[in-house]
Amino acid sequence: METNSSAKFDKNDVLSISGDYGVVNQIAFQGRSFASNSVVKYGVLHNEDIVYTKSPLKANPYGIIKTNKGKAGIVSPLYAIYHPKNNLVPSFVQSYFEQNERLNNYLRPLVNKGAKNNMLISNEKAISGKVIFPSRKEQEKISALLERVDSLLTLHQRQQNGGYLWLENSAKQVCFAIITASGYRSTKKALSDQLR
Repeated sequence: METNSSAKFDKNDVLSISGDYGVVNQIAFQGRSFASNSVVKYGVLHNEDIVYTKSPLKANPYGIIKTNKGKAGIVSPLYAIYHPKNNLVPSFVQSYFEQNERLNNYLRPLVNKGAKNNMLISNEKAISGKVIFPSRKEQEKISALLERVDSLLTLHQRQQNGGYLWLENSAKQVCFAIITASGYRSTKKALSDQLR
């Protein structure tokens, strides 16, 4: 994992992972930084990197997997950072795992919970589960469609003055379910085949 050893980034560049909003700047999202005094051991999260956080959420008791769709920053050393290989569209990964049931079903067999309800899983183990991803070309088309749906919902949300996060997530999940049910051609393979 690339670390912030050169101190290129500071506390203002610390990113958090939100179940609803994805990768966000911690200060902008939570109003302050929760980072330790020194952030030189924090991992560098580049644009389009994939990140796994073991922090359980009510809807995702085994953690969450998101894609950094914004600018580079740093994350706690507790987060696992992965770089997509050429056969993977990073935004597709986030769309794939946005459905809570799919994410939980993927992570459940990989994670062991400790005595204090902490996640016992290595960074390598977190991407050892099987996924069904279509070809890169199909991933690009699916991602473009879902980004268009997202843009339309954002526009509608602005017109209605907010309050449509549930609708946005539901619409994207329905679109993804229709696309995956239509039978894109692929076989199950380890997520580690797609990430490094």
